[in-house]
Amino acid sequence: MSGNTAARPPAVSPRPFRQFIVKMHGRCNLACRYCYLYEGPDHTWRTRPAAAPADVLQRTADRIARHAHGHALTTVSLVLHGGEPLLAGADTLARFTDDVRARVPAGCTVQATVQTNATLLTRERAAVLARHGIRIGISLDGGSAAHNARRVDHTGRPSWPAAARGARLVAEHFPEAYAGLLTVVDPTTDPVDLYESLLDLHPPALDLLLPHGNWSAPPPHWGGTRHGAWLCRIFDRWWSAGHRETRVRLFEECLALLLGLPAATESLGLQPFDAVVVETDGSIEQVDSLKSAYEGAAETGLDVFRHDFDQALRHPGVAARQAGRAGLADRCRACPLVTVCGGGHYAHRYRAGQGFRNPSVYCADLQLFIQHVAGRLARDTRGTRPAVPASLEGGTP
Repeated sequence: MSGNTAARPPAVSPRPFRQFIVKMHGRCNLACRYCYLYEGPDHTWRTRPAAAPADVLQRTADRIARHAHGHALTTVSLVLHGGEPLLAGADTLARFTDDVRARVPAGCTVQATVQTNATLLTRERAAVLARHGIRIGISLDGGSAAHNARRVDHTGRPSWPAAARGARLVAEHFPEAYAGLLTVVDPTTDPVDLYESLLDLHPPALDLLLPHGNWSAPPPHWGGTRHGAWLCRIFDRWWSAGHRETRVRLFEECLALLLGLPAATESLGLQPFDAVVVETDGSIEQVDSLKSAYEGAAETGLDVFRHDFDQALRHPGVAARQAGRAGLADRCRACPLVTVCGGGHYAHRYRAGQGFRNPSVYCADLQLFIQHVAGRLARDTRGTRPAVPASLEGGTP
């Protein structure tokens, strides 16, 4: 029995999908040395078409629209993904986005974003994306050549010169289309130096992601609380700036959850999961991060030609991710941090032979980080904000 179906949580009413991640191109022009998708245990990408054919995109647009109609959605998030989605061509991305917008019900807003490594961005391509209301998210390991040394092309040449040109092009000439930067945590770097280097690219928002790993295949440089301590140092730099230099999603969501406010992120909180992936061959899958666990972990057996997204909502793996506290390990349910931590990222809970019903491999890191943020929040806003629960006021020296 797979990790997604073992120890099923109690049945809950499914929450409709609101984020549709569509693989526009299944290959990448880079060969990043740490890539969990192309260097990890799942190789299903090899048997799929490189680019999503027109009939897959048309059927996907129709399925998204039907889901929006059926659940009276007022907003959907459309993420144009890969691989490197710009390999499909900016015009193809624009046509598909226009098609989805034309099909969804009146009053439903489609918030479209392309997630790119920026190396293929030109003024012409960025102009097409901006004109069609597609925001541009950029994946980088930092704001310097040294930070991006592992992001190389298939001949081993560094990607930084082209990526830096692309990022600066968007920041300087298309700021209204600039969604921000996505960076994977590397605890071997100086966190403050890395953060400030990213600020030089003027991102409106920054996503900091813990590298994918699990109990059977631990993440690189894992041990103690190295990743959590790294996050704490950037948080202190960000928090103490005196003004918001950029939005840092992880930090803002942690603060919101500590204050009892709703927040939605894969990494924190108990909000039901609401994302789904369509691969280049039309397969409906769970998110790519599961592919870091084992071959086929993201598969559902469904596709856009024969199935609708409501059928994907009933898949045991999706149900497990929408079960909230009931779907967590006993240790997590009893933890005072559970409403903030939420058990951590689902993919990080995997252990071979036991599935995903475990604490996160980053449990100690998350505890350190959350308690540190709670401590700063309590000390710096005492008497001016809702009180942080005493059980969360730990902080670090």
